[in-house]
Amino acid sequence: MRSPSRTTAALTALAFVVVACGGDGGPVTAEDAGASDVAASDEELAAGDGDTATDLIDDGDQVGVEAESADLLGAGATFITPLMLEWTRDNEPGIQVNYQSIGSGGGVEQFLSEQVDFGSSERYLTEEEIADAQEIRGCDPLHIPDAFGSVPVVYNDDDLDAALETAGQDSLVLDAETIAGIFAAEIESWQHPDIEALNPDVELPATPLIPVHRSDGSGTTYIFTTYLDHEIDWWSEQYGAGDEIDWAAGTIGGNGNEGVTANVQQQPGGVGYVSYAYAVENDIPAASVINADGNAIYPDLDTIAAGPNSIIDSIPDDFRYDILDVGADGFPIVGTHWVLAWECGYDDAVGDSLRDFLGWAVSAEEADDLARDLLYGPVTGDFSDRVLEQVERINSVE
Repeated sequence: MRSPSRTTAALTALAFVVVACGGDGGPVTAEDAGASDVAASDEELAAGDGDTATDLIDDGDQVGVEAESADLLGAGATFITPLMLEWTRDNEPGIQVNYQSIGSGGGVEQFLSEQVDFGSSERYLTEEEIADAQEIRGCDPLHIPDAFGSVPVVYNDDDLDAALETAGQDSLVLDAETIAGIFAAEIESWQHPDIEALNPDVELPATPLIPVHRSDGSGTTYIFTTYLDHEIDWWSEQYGAGDEIDWAAGTIGGNGNEGVTANVQQQPGGVGYVSYAYAVENDIPAASVINADGNAIYPDLDTIAAGPNSIIDSIPDDFRYDILDVGADGFPIVGTHWVLAWECGYDDAVGDSLRDFLGWAVSAEEADDLARDLLYGPVTGDFSDRVLEQVERINSVE
């Protein structure tokens, strides 16, 4: 396992991606930050701007290595960016990977349009997308799980922090109903009777709440809304699940996990949902959530792993699944990150590099340690063996 200094270095690199903002409120560029490894700006990632991963490489904004030295080009989820950043730097096979942190929606789109070697998402492809992919490439798209993560509800409210401390309560407690009410803009302050019932010993403040959601196509949104869609009938009827939904009036959007994090930090009363690594790095309080067994569970490495472990034996061979009804000591809003790859059509060198990189990511002890250091659940045990068989299918069809 790497030293604490290595872990600190990884989180410092993530801080460049998440925290630093220029005068327009967007993430700083490499020139601004004095670093080459930063996420693309909000302007570059805005829907409809026409930028592809290749365009962004030409602009010099990428997570990973310089474009001219990259063996692989990937694009997609901001959810996995902290870990992907480390994997691209430290993988034992020495594969040079250029990864574009553009959101799962963009990653799926650019994978299906063959603009990248691999896509990256926390949602699996739909049946329609798979059919399209088979027509486009003449072979199957592959789903390769490489890490698990949670999507906690985070907030910015000093008065609530003080009230929790006075009550001797470690974290705010929410359930699916109250979370849905907040993001439907129907619960407008902490002093709602349903939240008070979950936190009876806390003098909850009357802070006006500002729900913050993802404005881009997002696997993080997919995990979050799939949980609410499964748990709450009225949410399912009004909003449903997906990587993009029609959010309620009175909510605000942020681009990427970075944008939601920044908006929550900048808005007193801001409430958002982000990948757990972003919450920890930015020291944003997160809520405990009531799980299927009625237990209030705070997200951490052990409680994140409990959900995937509970379904590991029932995961289908195509690796398309959701993690729901998490009980016992498991945090209930949890999901999988997939790399999307092709069963055919790569140049031999690209296919070999992708198999080597992903094989290392899902099986090497060092890769698992990097995942745990950055608060992701690694793929381990018999499940890792199953995933490795999927990796071997990359470029296996003539």
